[in-house]
Amino acid sequence: MAVKIRMTRMGRRHRPFFRINAIESRNPRDGKILEKLGHYDPIEKDKEKQVVLNIERTKYWLDKGAVPSDTVSEILARYGIKTKEAEKNAARRAKAKAIAAAKGKHFTKADRIAAEKAVEVAKEKIEADAKAAEEKAKAEADAKAAEEKAKAEEAAKAEAAKAAEAATEKTAEPVKEEVAEAAEEKTEAEASEEEKAKPEAEATEVAEEKTQTDDETASDETKSSDEADASDES
Repeated sequence: MAVKIRMTRMGRRHRPFFRINAIESRNPRDGKILEKLGHYDPIEKDKEKQVVLNIERTKYWLDKGAVPSDTVSEILARYGIKTKEAEKNAARRAKAKAIAAAKGKHFTKADRIAAEKAVEVAKEKIEADAKAAEEKAKAEADAKAAEEKAKAEEAAKAEAAKAAEAATEKTAEPVKEEVAEAAEEKTEAEASEEEKAKPEAEATEVAEEKTQTDDETASDETKSSDEADASDES
């Protein structure tokens, strides 16, 4: 009697529930079972509670030559129970996966999703690097523009200061000229007054000399008169 260990679907719609049974290979999936070995609840969130299995009775049937289905083999592998069928399936699956990889195809939907995710991550990384490079270039350009603007402002300030200084000098030149002309006119006026005062001083000096001479003459005359009077009295 050939025995298989496979699952029977139970539960309602959208709420699957599976029983793990030992059943004759000739019987249909939902036919008469030999023994109930456990159950599998894929809706259960706690993975430890998803599978409930009588390991002792399962090993008993495996020792009797029972052949587990692929799904049951994967469940048994969780409990460290390896079967020849599971090893054959794993080898066959690995070979098929290698062939698919050589052809550049995805072996399973999970592989396809993982590959798409990897491509998306790489694309996002490239976009992020490009954005970072663009921002860096923009920052450098802004810094350069700011530096050039500062230099231009400094040059404009220097030119403005230079122009102001030139304007000041230009404005100061007529003032200097006027001051120089005024000083020159003052000097000329003083010289003219000195020239005018010089004849008067000379005239005054001549008058003084004349007065002194007259005084001396009068004194001499007086002295002579006194001598003459003295001589007459003698």
